[in-house]
Amino acid sequence: MTEPNRRAFLGTSATAIAAGWTVLSPRPGKAAPADLVNVAVMGIRGRGDGLAQGFAGLPGARVTHLVDVDSRLFSQAIPAIAERQGVEPKAETDFRRVLDNPDVDALIVATPDHWHAPATVFACQAGKHVYVEKPASHTLWEGRKMVEAARKYGRVVQVGTQSRSTPHYRHVIEEVIPSGRIGAVLQARAWNSQKRPDLTVQPDSAPPEGVDYDLWIGPAPKRPFNPNRFHYTWHWMWDYGTGDVGNDGVHDLDIARWGLGVGMPRTVACTATKMLNKTWETPDTVFASYTFADSPAILIFEQRDWSPYVEIGFENGVTFYGTKGRIEIGRAGWRLFEGNDPVPVESEPFSDRHHFENFLDCVASGRLPNADIEQGHRSASLAHLANIAYRTGRGCVTIDPETEQVVGDTEAQALTRREYRSPFAIPDEV
Repeated sequence: MTEPNRRAFLGTSATAIAAGWTVLSPRPGKAAPADLVNVAVMGIRGRGDGLAQGFAGLPGARVTHLVDVDSRLFSQAIPAIAERQGVEPKAETDFRRVLDNPDVDALIVATPDHWHAPATVFACQAGKHVYVEKPASHTLWEGRKMVEAARKYGRVVQVGTQSRSTPHYRHVIEEVIPSGRIGAVLQARAWNSQKRPDLTVQPDSAPPEGVDYDLWIGPAPKRPFNPNRFHYTWHWMWDYGTGDVGNDGVHDLDIARWGLGVGMPRTVACTATKMLNKTWETPDTVFASYTFADSPAILIFEQRDWSPYVEIGFENGVTFYGTKGRIEIGRAGWRLFEGNDPVPVESEPFSDRHHFENFLDCVASGRLPNADIEQGHRSASLAHLANIAYRTGRGCVTIDPETEQVVGDTEAQALTRREYRSPFAIPDEV
């Protein structure tokens, strides 16, 4: 790699410097409106495969690199992307190599949650724009560092809460609610309702051949390999995931907060438990409520990961309650009630394409994207704080919205950030 800007990347950690991690000085993005945006996709299973396919199918993007610690995935992933875009992407197991590549304009981050913030911060420092999957961060502190890095290095950072770019959500939240048609909106209820299986207890074992397990662990504590802490089921382990409130619930928390027009919360109360999924570390059932300093409105969130049915036509959704009526909205569309009289459902095909295109447009123009990292951080904070209230056993936390510090609870405050394994730490000064 080229000569590193170690102070910006590593702070003053001698241990981290000795470990040899590097980052480039910031470079301006080269993309102009008529240019292709060259993207590297980090994490290519599941959601990452969908992102790679999505960007490869856009005329304004080219997937130049697929990055994954599991080299077994490349034999199928590379031909699939080559068929879609007509150009074969390169394979990398270590994302640091694409950060050092001046031809890469943007990093698409579809890793486990614990890698979201480090990858985003390091990419911004290397002059790359970032599309990072939800939740934006693994901890509240990380989210603020991501915002600071995006602003300091002038990078576009889009969070994968794609409803922010979906036409029917934008119409309801930017036009219908402000019109006053349902009156003053005083409450939003968001829910995440679906059936997720429990895990079968498995012994620790050697990592699969072809997997760089040390890099997969990255900033998290070093533990033996276990299939239950690896592909997808990492979501239910605190070292790597944020439970389903951060995995799926954050979509609807984001929509609810967006529609209410509120920022960081002031108080969070949470009742949560493991009803059926006893092997999870995270709860499968969550009921959380939020108040805000900038509005009298209340936000309610409900999660049930043992309910194989939809509510009012939406598996996951949000209801906005106003003084004259209410709006129910989900990915399938929306409907409005004026008093007790329903207006017919307005359906809308849901697509990620709008969100991908918004990211590319903002890379070209320099505008803030629809799901800018500041908004992604605030919505992820709702998930983090509900989890903190649960993990302390006290069921509530109070936050100073300006400083983003927990008030009067040192144990809860300690859970707003993590201890990083060297050399993967985000420095205090990004």
